[in-house]
Amino acid sequence: MSTISIGQPVANFEAMSTGDKSIQLSDYKGKYVLLYFYPKDNTPGCITEGQNFRDNMATFEQHNTVILGVSRDSVRVHEGFKNKQSFPFDLLSDKEEVLCQLFDVIKMKNMYGKKVLGIERSTFLIDPEGILIHEWRKVKVKVHIDEVLQKLADLEVES
Repeated sequence: MSTISIGQPVANFEAMSTGDKSIQLSDYKGKYVLLYFYPKDNTPGCITEGQNFRDNMATFEQHNTVILGVSRDSVRVHEGFKNKQSFPFDLLSDKEEVLCQLFDVIKMKNMYGKKVLGIERSTFLIDPEGILIHEWRKVKVKVHIDEVLQKLADLEVES
């Protein structure tokens, strides 16, 4: 499977999600989809990032935008994380790294002096027709929510 780039349609992927659901991208046709990849449930940066999305849900809904979080954690672990943080959006389990490969987010990282393969925090915005229209890579959690909300506001101005 090749990776995608800006301006290209995103293949209709399918993944297991919280709520014991199988989610497909096509389920959200007609809506913007904000797909955010994060390294691991219940870690400080991932908690903050998810809380920032959670705390701005009203704005995302005003912009016709669905949020989906993705990591390699299991659905069971996702359920606990989602419930503990009261996330109003689904978390997708990508244990086989299918989505991670499609969006090219698996990178070599340094962890405690060891090289490991892990998810590079990244976010992708897919338009209502299924086209990738924006990506944020090497996301910095502190400023990311502002960048995303600004992009959604800019899209509204453009339309």
